[in-house]
Amino acid sequence: MTSWGLRLFRLHRPLGVLAGAMLLVLVASVVGLLLDDRTLVNAPLWAKPFKFAVSVALYAPTLAWLLSLVKRGRRAGWWMGTAFAVGMGTDMALLVWQVLVQDRPLHFNHETPADVLIGNLLAAGAFVAWSATAAVVVLLLFQKLPDRALTSALRWGTALAAGGMGLALMMFSASPAQQRVLDGGGQPSMIGGHTVGLEDGGPGLPLLGWSTVGGDLRITHFVGIHAIQALPLIALGLVALSRRYPVLANELVRRRLVWTATLGYAGVIALTAWQAMRGQSIVRPDFWTLAAAAGLIAVVALGGVLSVRPRAAVPDERHALRGF
Repeated sequence: MTSWGLRLFRLHRPLGVLAGAMLLVLVASVVGLLLDDRTLVNAPLWAKPFKFAVSVALYAPTLAWLLSLVKRGRRAGWWMGTAFAVGMGTDMALLVWQVLVQDRPLHFNHETPADVLIGNLLAAGAFVAWSATAAVVVLLLFQKLPDRALTSALRWGTALAAGGMGLALMMFSASPAQQRVLDGGGQPSMIGGHTVGLEDGGPGLPLLGWSTVGGDLRITHFVGIHAIQALPLIALGLVALSRRYPVLANELVRRRLVWTATLGYAGVIALTAWQAMRGQSIVRPDFWTLAAAAGLIAVVALGGVLSVRPRAAVPDERHALRGF
């Protein structure tokens, strides 16, 4: 762990500091979940710090690694990583203050002027982090890496992650009940929410909190932002498997499989968003959700088969592959 931490600091010090701080929050959250039975919005008080700490602790070193691959615009990349660390670090500090110190809801809270101010600062930090990630997507477009399959995975993974961050904006629209209060000239204590079709605070999955009775936009957000890890891991996994399966030794085959994985991953993002917006719980899919999932699986399976077909190994096809 010490060696890993030193390497991360060498890659990008601000992101290393952020990751280290998240590990501390993570340890404290685990202890809190075990020893503190307090709840907030019908969920364990320490659940939100735990989930965010895990997510950011994974995201920060991944971004640092991506930035280590940037050769053109290295200085700009360093500043983008620093902006992400500052923006996300600010949001995590606000989370700890509001949830653990103040024992108050963090997101969508409009009960007092202080809550609104914290919400605005939180949104500003999230926007800075999103903008930095989007800028890294642009930087990766201009990099030449030795493995083109991994290049595609990095570019698409970062692009989908930026999109996943942006999807969080869907949570900030007033619910029907909140809108009725606003239309009547009132000021609801909460504006927005994670749950579609119901107010937040209902039954949810253990620890994750995802609603078991309504749609939940956190699922789409979660899947989206972690594309930055999932797709590069798939590309690296294909390289590892190439030692056992010769067909994967061909870079073009691996690249096509990465494209197929990207299509499947984007499909999961779209499917979970569609399901949530219809007010449907992830654990209670209807016929149309299951049919769409089956169709997506079939498309990905077909894409995988076509990707490893013999013609994929023909060198003459390489001239047709550019960009992503």
